[in-house]
Amino acid sequence: MLTCQQARVMGAFASGAKEASYPGEVGIAGSWPCRRRVLQLRGLGRGKPGMKITRQKHAKKHLGFFRNNFGVREPYQILLDGTFCQAALQGRIQLREQLPRYLMGETQLCTTRCVLKELETLGKDLYGAKLIAQKCQVRNCPHFKNAVSGSDCLFSMVEEGNPHHYFVASQDQNLSMKVKKKPGVPLMFIIQNTIVLDKPSPKTIAYVKAVESGQLVSVHEKQSIKQLKEEQGLVNNPEQRRRKKRKKISGPNPLSCLKKKKKAQDTKPSASEKKRKRKRIRNRSTSKVLSEKQNAEG
Repeated sequence: MLTCQQARVMGAFASGAKEASYPGEVGIAGSWPCRRRVLQLRGLGRGKPGMKITRQKHAKKHLGFFRNNFGVREPYQILLDGTFCQAALQGRIQLREQLPRYLMGETQLCTTRCVLKELETLGKDLYGAKLIAQKCQVRNCPHFKNAVSGSDCLFSMVEEGNPHHYFVASQDQNLSMKVKKKPGVPLMFIIQNTIVLDKPSPKTIAYVKAVESGQLVSVHEKQSIKQLKEEQGLVNNPEQRRRKKRKKISGPNPLSCLKKKKKAQDTKPSASEKKRKRKRIRNRSTSKVLSEKQNAEG
């Protein structure tokens, strides 16, 4: 029997594995002409040689936007969840080869311990997705003791300003909607066996406009200001505080552990040990000696 959490996760995997699923897109799950029209507008359709070039142009445009406004740089760190790995497996997509080619730069495939643990609990159906995730670099997440679901874990990694410039790669629509509400987080997904970098969300565009108008300070500018203050010594670096050596608990003084010496008993020195004292003989004057002799003769 599946628990409620496992059933919800399996539902996300099932929805992510559909060929026509697109996070946050309205009308794409309808009839095929509607889906085909949306794909053509986005440059994602297959069968035409110019579509691949158009798709790379869109990716280059979106990357330039995130690079200029949020400091995103190479190597691009892409956080994968189980739904994205499962979709790549079903679409026979070689992520290590196609992602650098699509983003036109060096990439790093990353995941978290919570995602790996989630794939292990879901069993043999997602064994292939688990193998893909195990080959990724594992990033430290704040859930050391109590693991959470993969979507919650990935959202926590980018929730507070996305300081490490992570890309979120997922087929989970709930996670995608949460990520779009956070400015400066690039979102990736797979549609029609094709990797797609989503355009900047309305929340992200509104944030950039507010920064340009002077109402807000961008995250990139905050980091550069903080770095300059640390270099000039205006701000105490918390890492330096941590590096200060703490006094170790020392043991007792080794001198205090020595046995006390017994005091020597006072003994009177013997007569033989006493030194003989010489009597001092005073010199008499010669005049006194002669007077005494004369008195004695008279």
